[in-house]
Amino acid sequence: MFIIVILIGFAVISYAVQSKLKSKFKKYSQITLSSGISGREAAEKMLKDNGIYDVKVMSVEGQLTDHYNPANKTVNLSSDVYNNRSAAAVAVAAHEVGHAVQHAKAYSFLELRSALVPLQNVSAKIINFVFMAMLFGAFALPQLINPQLALMVIIGCYTVFTLFAFITLPVEYDASKRGLAWMTTSGVTTPQEHDMAKDSLKWAARTYLVAAIASLVTLLYYVMMFLGSRD
Repeated sequence: MFIIVILIGFAVISYAVQSKLKSKFKKYSQITLSSGISGREAAEKMLKDNGIYDVKVMSVEGQLTDHYNPANKTVNLSSDVYNNRSAAAVAVAAHEVGHAVQHAKAYSFLELRSALVPLQNVSAKIINFVFMAMLFGAFALPQLINPQLALMVIIGCYTVFTLFAFITLPVEYDASKRGLAWMTTSGVTTPQEHDMAKDSLKWAARTYLVAAIASLVTLLYYVMMFLGSRD
């Protein structure tokens, strides 16, 4: 019961951090940069300043859907970032280009995370099947799946999820660090605007931190369930 309460607590914290991030982004998106540079222009300039010419900057639908795709080497910016000329937009754009710089320089944690993506995807499919089998078995076929075997599979999957989540942390923090450093050296932001950008990325990073800790707590919950089922 204690673990369940903690998990609920993390769900509430995650929602609060996400809400704070959206609030910060909305606030800083309304303040136009003195340099007048847009998210797209910032991304293209940072790529050029880092000697990267094979990465394309694209606009994608959605809000806070920004990401770097190493498979086709594209920096994908949501419309709110792509066209916006604010500290928040430039911060997000620089962060995503930070991933492109990591890719170009073979940043070890990014390569490790990319290598884990297929295993992460397979684990997600497996755990969905196990949960469906357990639910169906609980009501119709008690012998459909052995409870201890199911817990072992769930623990294995959550071990992958947790490892992936914690490896993601240095990748995200480093991308923000690279982006903020570039904003300083390039002069696209004033000191006050730089603080706004830094604050935006700080809350974005906290979403990954909360997710990683929540994944670890969930893993420990299932481990305790498994140990208890053996008594």
